[in-house]
Amino acid sequence: MNVRQKKQELIEAMNRARALEPSSFVPNRLLDTLIEKMQLKNDAELCRVLEVQPPIVSKIRHRKLAVGATILLRMHEKSELSIRDLKELASASMH
Repeated sequence: MNVRQKKQELIEAMNRARALEPSSFVPNRLLDTLIEKMQLKNDAELCRVLEVQPPIVSKIRHRKLAVGATILLRMHEKSELSIRDLKELASASMH
């Protein structure tokens, strides 16, 4: 087995392990709450209000990108929800 194959096996093992981990990041609840609170129609309108490119919200919704400090601050400023509330929505337990 060469180095490339070993590296690929390691990446695949890490991806399998990551898929099994329970995630505390629940982006849909956060994004859906923002859309509802600001009376928007969809993610596209949310992007316009937050002044971010659509791929950013899409990546957050599909758990490819975490909610960073900059977008969290914009969410706070535009929605008037507290940072604490936004963080709780983003990491709400799934019980």
